[in-house]
Amino acid sequence: MATKTIPFDAAEHLRSPRSQAELLSDALETGDAGYVANALGVIARARGMTDVARDAGVTREALYKALSQDGDPKLTTLLGVIKSLGFKLSAQKTSPPSPRKAAPRRRVYRIAG
Repeated sequence: MATKTIPFDAAEHLRSPRSQAELLSDALETGDAGYVANALGVIARARGMTDVARDAGVTREALYKALSQDGDPKLTTLLGVIKSLGFKLSAQKTSPPSPRKAAPRRRVYRIAG
């Protein structure tokens, strides 16, 4: 007997704003642009892609493309979607980056001639 599988859509299981915010926070913490775009796409589908697209000022088709795993939304699209979903971005200072070692100075030799 063959095993029957059905497609899984995370949007069907992320109904609460709290769970959606947790998904988005996790994606942002990774710094992975594909994950962030995909997380926003899942949340937008959970809320209704047509409404989110309209509120963000883009077409539904463009939003599907921008928020796919391979999508690379413009900053204006990203900010519009985040605002449409009722989220707010903020920045936190992290530990200072490790100091870079100065590149060794190269000596320049001139040949008189």
